[in-house]
Amino acid sequence: MTAIPTATLPRARRLSATPGQIALALAIAAFLLLFLGLPVGTVLYVAFTEKGTSNFTLVNFYDFVRTELFMRSLWNSFYVSAMSVVWASVFALPLAYLTTRFVFRGAMLVQTLGFLPLIMPPFVGAVAMQLFFGRNGSINLLLDEWFGFKIGFMEGLNGVIFVQSVHYFPFILINLSAALRNIDRAMEEAAQNLGSSGFRLFRRIVFPLALPGYLAGASLVFVKVFDDLATPLLLNVKDMLAPQAYLRVTSIGIADPMGYVISVVLIVASVIAMWLSALALKGRDYATTQRGGGGLARRVMTPWEAVLGYGVVILILALVLAPHLGLLLLSFATIWSFSPLPDAFTTAHYARVFGESSVYIKNTLIYATLAGGIDIVLGVAIAYLVLRTKLIGREWLDWAASAALAIPGVVLGIGYLRTFYGITLPDGTPLASLWITIVLALAIRRLPYALRACYAALQQISVSLEEAAENLGATKARTVRRVVVPLMAGGILAGFVTSFSTAAVELSATLMLVQSNSDAPLAFGLYVFMQSAAGRGPGAALGVVAVLLVALCTFLSHLVIERSQRAKGMGQ
Repeated sequence: MTAIPTATLPRARRLSATPGQIALALAIAAFLLLFLGLPVGTVLYVAFTEKGTSNFTLVNFYDFVRTELFMRSLWNSFYVSAMSVVWASVFALPLAYLTTRFVFRGAMLVQTLGFLPLIMPPFVGAVAMQLFFGRNGSINLLLDEWFGFKIGFMEGLNGVIFVQSVHYFPFILINLSAALRNIDRAMEEAAQNLGSSGFRLFRRIVFPLALPGYLAGASLVFVKVFDDLATPLLLNVKDMLAPQAYLRVTSIGIADPMGYVISVVLIVASVIAMWLSALALKGRDYATTQRGGGGLARRVMTPWEAVLGYGVVILILALVLAPHLGLLLLSFATIWSFSPLPDAFTTAHYARVFGESSVYIKNTLIYATLAGGIDIVLGVAIAYLVLRTKLIGREWLDWAASAALAIPGVVLGIGYLRTFYGITLPDGTPLASLWITIVLALAIRRLPYALRACYAALQQISVSLEEAAENLGATKARTVRRVVVPLMAGGILAGFVTSFSTAAVELSATLMLVQSNSDAPLAFGLYVFMQSAAGRGPGAALGVVAVLLVALCTFLSHLVIERSQRAKGMGQ
């Protein structure tokens, strides 16, 4: 008896959309429209209408262009974002190249430590870095004592660039390292046989082939820096677009159109950055015949190269891990002012955090768990509709859910505030002031992460398993519940952990939605503590808790993925 290939099975039948799937797609579309499309649409509407009327106008943008503060803020935002990409590249390129192209002991440790800056909120890192690199920080105090001068590491825009490049460089490191590993090293060997070596080999062969990975990381760094709100505010830099949008809405009011105009500019800048990164790769072929393992083996460094290489790696890691050390020391410090190290140590800050401020931790656990749960439900449903049905327009669900990546957090927060503040409950409470609004904002912000994890997990499941269940009499709903979801468990859990850990330290989208401390999440508490010198000790203790929470989630995510891959490998 001849076996029927999977591809010839009744595909039309298994991919046909049922009334239940249509209803599910409409429900998801309504959710995305209500909590993503409507707030963003409100921002666009207010930006393009005359204040107090519903008449279309461009005068608001004209006012933006002719206001010196706004144009300076626009230039500053582009400058800070671009320079952050440059310095993030300076940190990431040596780490990626040395650990993927040479026999480098401790390469895995370097890659792991290089990831750590991402598990700390950047505005918390800004406070910690001031302790080491500020005008009266440890480094400058020692420079002044030994050599009689100071360096303005943290002055003005330079401080924002310094903090952002240290915090976000792992995006380039991760993507570039993966790209370098996938290059066929036989191409490098051929170039070396033709006389190319050293920096010329890297510039003409290696880096161009790894360009897709580099641009993916660089565009993420640019977008993240461009829409970051709290870091410039904590460093007292207000002439950037995201801080200006926040300040206009909070100081003048939600009726002021300029905050919405700035929000539109933020959206356009994010979309342009992503578009340009895609355009740079369009029409070019980066494919190689093998994946990383063929051809040229990792080269053993000479003694002098090893000294230089390890010296560079240690210097970069010391720099990017300084915020974590500073935060830890500050969380135990009694007084740390005008001295290289704290005068004395105490555990009182942690006692205060777990006593008075435990509500921040409790709220964060609740909000991030609910947001992660919403993201997983939506991620599984969208992935299934896109990959397993012929539903017309199903790709739009994927596109709409992923569009949240291009919406800056401050824009989403402004949109929620404007859209839902006018909607009141029977007791007169504005919908925007309820804690559930914070949960929805977090869910929308982190939905693309969970969706990609669920999408990848479902792509690895053979359709024949679902067809076998249906041939045995199971309904589509029962097949999804008993076959598809259990097989996706690893990806689902990884997506949930990713959404949870990133939502736990989200601030930009929620800063304007918090109406009272009783409803505030951990990131808001951190921001409030860090506003004053007296609160920075407890704030640092709360920051350590946040870092440990995110680190634990990240570890669990990697553990789940590793076990899932191991289980699949054993099953094959």
